[in-house]
Amino acid sequence: MKRCFLLLPLLALASCGKQTVRAPGDYDLSGTLRGDWNGADLRLALVGAGLPNLLTNTSTLAQTPLQPGSAFGVDLPSLPDAIGVYQVIAFDDRNNNATYDPGEAVARNSQWLIFSPRGGEIPALKVPQNLPGAGEELLPALTVEQGWNLYDRAQPLSGTNPRAGKKVTGYDLSR
Repeated sequence: MKRCFLLLPLLALASCGKQTVRAPGDYDLSGTLRGDWNGADLRLALVGAGLPNLLTNTSTLAQTPLQPGSAFGVDLPSLPDAIGVYQVIAFDDRNNNATYDPGEAVARNSQWLIFSPRGGEIPALKVPQNLPGAGEELLPALTVEQGWNLYDRAQPLSGTNPRAGKKVTGYDLSR
């Protein structure tokens, strides 16, 4: 009986182990990382702005190991900030703090992830008056569905842009 009690802490620790790495296509969002990274300590992060938190910068998402030229996958939070505009980026975590810091090498694309707690219209977002580029349109008025939506800024608005982002593939990152 005494031995059983000694095993309980070990079992508890074992249950806290890392999650199993899945194939990239088994994650919420997948793509390929391109570019020359020369020995970089690569991570994926969800960065953006939303409410109630002003800025989001997290790399604690479930994800595949990141290698240049390889496919990657990452799970999106089931409920991030109440509403927000985000991107998944790849970055060289030079200081190993698991957070994207300005100045670190980064790869991104023109696709934005928009989270909405309800479907409907999102008004256009403009650069605030106290910032450089004041009044410039960051995001046009969009119609979105509840949950994650994918908007490609390089493509015109249409019935498929933005689109619901329940499963996002082809989210390629390049620098």
